[in-house]
Amino acid sequence: MGDSSASSNRVKLRDGRFLAYRERGVPKEKAKYKIILVHGFGSSKDMNFSASKVKMLYILSGLFQELIEELKVYLLFYDRSGYGESDSNMKRSLESEVDDIVDLADHLQLGPKFYLIGISMGSYPTWVFRCLCRLSGVAFVAPVVNYRWPSLPKKLIKKDYRRGIIKWGLRISKYAPGLLHWWVIQKLFPSTSSVLESNPVYFNSHDIEVLKRTTGFPMLTKDSLLERNVFDTLRDDIMACFGKWDFEPADLSISKESYIHIWHGKEDKVVPFQLQRCILQKQPLINYHEIPQGGHLIVHYDGICDAILRSLLLEEEQQKL
Repeated sequence: MGDSSASSNRVKLRDGRFLAYRERGVPKEKAKYKIILVHGFGSSKDMNFSASKVKMLYILSGLFQELIEELKVYLLFYDRSGYGESDSNMKRSLESEVDDIVDLADHLQLGPKFYLIGISMGSYPTWVFRCLCRLSGVAFVAPVVNYRWPSLPKKLIKKDYRRGIIKWGLRISKYAPGLLHWWVIQKLFPSTSSVLESNPVYFNSHDIEVLKRTTGFPMLTKDSLLERNVFDTLRDDIMACFGKWDFEPADLSISKESYIHIWHGKEDKVVPFQLQRCILQKQPLINYHEIPQGGHLIVHYDGICDAILRSLLLEEEQQKL
């Protein structure tokens, strides 16, 4: 399959919506490992999971392709509801995000178990999926944290400005979405074309270097956000992610055989690494990988994708030896 023959198709879900997806790696019939990647906020199925420096692009991309062929990995990328070529779900929720993954996996006949990799905000449907016990393993890459989780120490989150922004945004999204749309367009785009790209408030120096060579957030440009359906998709995604959950990671039953990994940058300005450490205190069997100079875009750093695949897929094999 590989990069040169990556395909993009759509499947019809049980509720009649269509979900777009893209396949990569070895054919699933020959794959030893099958992985679904869940993209983050403003991204899509076209995200690059093997990014590298421009001058080494072809060499390192080739090495990554050799890795997935060596391990016999099948990769499945998809556009979450309302993103890219997928239809919107007016009733998006934690549960509907999981249902979409289940429908996709069943339609493509991935079998009773597979792996998930959740990127940034793509982590919230991944956390929910753990409840279904259908996964061989999970990797969270720079995962978001819901400030409503009871296990988070109040002293830690009380003065976190991100918590205030999310709380304010949820309230306005619920009661005055039109006002929020106007505010985003008028206030967040005084002179730039993107709300996030190259902004030091959100990204460290390594992230900004990544954004110079990598397509950032296609749905977060001013032109895209002028489209109300795009804005509504992003708003609904935020409300599902940061709304009230009926469980949290601290509640999950995690064993050594769960094979859960969290990858996080110590310089992440979107989700503070301290919040991930709080989760680890409640769930010490999670494998935690902290990148000392990593920001929020560590999935695009050289060698990180290789490391994620090796740690996620080979851990089970090593424990069997």
